[in-house]
Amino acid sequence: MDKLQADIYEWGESLADFHLPRWDELPELDLYMDQVITLVDRYLSPVIRIDKHTLLTSSMVNNYVKKGMIPPPEKKRYTRRHVAFLIAITLLKQVLTIPEIKNGILFQGKAVGIRNAYNLFCEEQETAVQHVCLQAMGQLEHQEPQKIAVEYLAVKAATVSFANKLFAENVIEIESQYLEKGESHD
Repeated sequence: MDKLQADIYEWGESLADFHLPRWDELPELDLYMDQVITLVDRYLSPVIRIDKHTLLTSSMVNNYVKKGMIPPPEKKRYTRRHVAFLIAITLLKQVLTIPEIKNGILFQGKAVGIRNAYNLFCEEQETAVQHVCLQAMGQLEHQEPQKIAVEYLAVKAATVSFANKLFAENVIEIESQYLEKGESHD
């Protein structure tokens, strides 16, 4: 394995255990805006490069409230439900428009309930990230095509899109470091 392949392998290995908190793992206590932003940043910084993409700001949160994507805070405090919405929105906005995200969240919430929709999203996102990690490590196993229920098609497609974007960005970043150093990967 050459150095370029080794660096891509190392990146894949670093994310192989990526985990998004499930509903029951999110804080039960209500949080203030700065605490919510810090928490979402901590959960998502392994997969969203802060130097390339703004994760979450207070003005973004306020806009999501104004657009009806998340409920307004109660007495300036945010609940587990807010944190779940903000994790999903922050990831999804990497590959979808805000109106698409809003419609998707509304549909999934009505189809299976907010808690189940969020947990399903987390599972699908982790699976998609693990898939690209295996690809990066050259260990991609062949999977038989699975029938996906129609109400889960958008979640599956969005999470796979995010994972593939993550993979492409990181491979390009690693390759560009080689170009800057004038190194060849042979």
